[in-house]
Amino acid sequence: MPHFIIECSQNILQQRTPEDIINVVYEAADATGLFAPNDIKVRLKPYEHYRLGDQKEDFLHVFGYIMEGRSTEQKAELSKQICTQLTGLFADISFLSVNINDFEKATYCNKALINPENKDNNRHFGL
Repeated sequence: MPHFIIECSQNILQQRTPEDIINVVYEAADATGLFAPNDIKVRLKPYEHYRLGDQKEDFLHVFGYIMEGRSTEQKAELSKQICTQLTGLFADISFLSVNINDFEKATYCNKALINPENKDNNRHFGL
């Protein structure tokens, strides 16, 4: 936790490498101090086929999923920092956006939480 999923048009990868894009999102999230560096996960998914209104333009959108408990202000600053850093890489992309959503702790589950040896319900158990 957290997870950042970057969706973008395939053409974006002709401007920057996937590693460049992933690293910018990782570094922006890490710089907020909201997460342990080892917990930040970033993935990128390019699309060849899509439609954006009545004209096909390049796009990049980051979906951020974080554990509940951060304030609206913290989430807004996280979103703004990621967007600002990506805008530095892609000044010409008109469709560049970020949104942050909360995971509910009550409904979140991972492999560590179902481990019978994890008596404290530590979501990092065994890592």
